[in-house]
Formats: sequence, structure tokens, C-alpha cells
Amino acid sequence: MLNDKEISSLIHLLDDPDEGIYLHVEEKLMTLGAPVIPPLEAAWEKSFDPFLQGRIENLIHKIQFEHIVNELDLWRLGGGFDLLQGLIIVNKYQYPDLDEQAIIRTMDEIKRDAWLEMMYNMNAVEKVRLLNNVFYNVHGFKGNTKNYHDPQNSFVGKVLETRKGNPILLAAIYAIIAQRLDIPIYGVNLPRHFILAYMDEHLKDENGGVLFYINAFNRGQIFGKHDVLSFLKQLNLPNDKQFFLPCDNFAIISRVLRNLQASYNQAGTVEKATEIERLLAIFG
Repeated sequence: MLNDKEISSLIHLLDDPDEGIYLHVEEKLMTLGAPVIPPLEAAWEKSFDPFLQGRIENLIHKIQFEHIVNELDLWRLGGGFDLLQGLIIVNKYQYPDLDEQAIIRTMDEIKRDAWLEMMYNMNAVEKVRLLNNVFYNVHGFKGNTKNYHDPQNSFVGKVLETRKGNPILLAAIYAIIAQRLDIPIYGVNLPRHFILAYMDEHLKDENGGVLFYINAFNRGQIFGKHDVLSFLKQLNLPNDKQFFLPCDNFAIISRVLRNLQASYNQAGTVEKATEIERLLAIFG
């Protein structure tokens, strides 16, 4: 690890007109990782040179992006069991200084409000109605129909802040809350519209253990397998098993990233869309 003086000397070379020198300095600073960000930010604040500030901003983003790539890969290698942590890592792409504890506290608050009203003898439908009341009425979550393709809809922190999101983020938050209450609700990777399934391990029939489905984007509407069949028919898609049964957390995070990539492409932000492609490659 270089000392402060050596790091400062390297930062002063970032405005060198020689592209070869700049690239060498950039590579050297990138190998230092996150610890070099504070001195880079300090240099940006002291500078009045837009050219140097631009290079510093670009370098900080590259360092932060590499950190996100490593975090997401470690999450995958660890089995991806904590869906919320996966969503938080994706959130850091746009908001690297994210307050993770604030997100966890908000999730705990929603869970607590539902838990206080939960009764032992409730059946599945009653539990979903309770969740719906807490999620949509008490906490005010709703689908962002006006700005459906806004990239903000794919960041869990923003969705928790604005109470608006796309189908998969609302479904993911809903499912996390449910599972923390020991309610067996899981995501289903339906094309064009991510949904939820209420599972019953004692139900052994052609539905694969699914009791019913939930549309988190439409205030927790309950529907059945025949509705999923009709939806697939409208899209001219086969009745593939994966469209009816719960998917794993890798599939959920991949879907979040694909939605985010589509939002960036639609906005013409090609560089960001390309970076998201690299995050998607982590999942093969």
C-alpha cells in the first residue's frame, strides 16, 4: 500500500496531457481500490479544473464499479440466500454511499407492523389480505405506472423511499417481508410481469405446490393458474414449468438487472447499460 504522499503524487499526475502517463496512473490508483476514494474526492474539491475533475469523477466511478462487481460475485458464490443483500448491492451501482442500515430498518418496520396484526389461526388468503393492507394502505406502496421505465424503479432504496416501483422490486420487497413472517411467498419469473406464488408444501398436485398467485404491482391481487395460462397465451409463449413455479434469488437479481439495463438503453445511457451487462455476466 502506498503512503499518503505517494498517492497524492499520483493524483497530481491525473491531468497529464500524455495519455500513456494518465492511463498508467489510473491503473495504479485503481489497484488501490476504495481507500483511494477519499483523497480523490479531496483533490476534486480543491481543483478548479473541469478536465481534472472529470477524470477524477470517472476514476472514482470505475473503482466503485469494480467494488460492486466483486460484491455481487461474492454474493453469488455465497449462494445468494439473502435477497435483500443482493438488491442492496445493485442499488450501490447508482448510489455507492447507500445507507444499508436505513434500508434494513425500513424493512423491519414494515415487517413489525404486519407482525403486530398477525393471528395464529389466519388462513393463507387472510394473511395476504393483512399483508396487502400493511404494504399498500399503511405504507403506501404502489406501482409506478407513470414512469414505468424509470431506472429508479430498480433500486430498492429509492423504492422504499418513494413507495413506487416496478413489478419485480415491489414483488421482491413483498416476498422478503412475507418470508420474514414465515409466510411462504416466493417470486415467479413470469415473462413481462414478475409475480408471486403462495406455496403450500402439503399441496401435491399439478400446480406444483402453488396455492395461488399474487400480483404485487396491482395491490396484491390474488389470482389462479388459469390466469397465468391466459397471460402466456396472449404472449404466444409455451406453458413452461418455470413460468408457474418459484425461481431462485439469482433469477430475481438477474431480472432486476435486465430491467435496469432496458431502462438505461431506453434513456440512451449506453455506457451504463454496458456496465449492467457486465454485472449480468456474473450469473452466466
